[in-house]
Amino acid sequence: MLAKANRIVAGTDYRRLVRSGRRSRGGLVLAYGRRTAPDAPLRVGVIVAKNVGKAVVRNRVRRRIKAVAWELARETRGYDVVLRALPATAASDFASIEADVRRAVGALAERA
Repeated sequence: MLAKANRIVAGTDYRRLVRSGRRSRGGLVLAYGRRTAPDAPLRVGVIVAKNVGKAVVRNRVRRRIKAVAWELARETRGYDVVLRALPATAASDFASIEADVRRAVGALAERA
């Protein structure tokens, strides 16, 4: 589970990032991000819509993405990121999701 300092919980933060943040699209996730203070912790929000699958599938996808974000929070600082799961994520294994999330967040970090 992500620490409270590493979570995006406010709807206004989600909207701000999705509408005006940089975007990086992968095969499994779409990442929206914005640079914050360099010493600020990585903050992550996850969106898993109903087009991904039924509730059990959506919750599994959300848990897997949060597990990857938990690892990234120890390695990356200074970003707010919202990760939107695409429908293909439902049929993917953890290693594929991890690789795609890391690539998307890395692409956002390179652009900033």
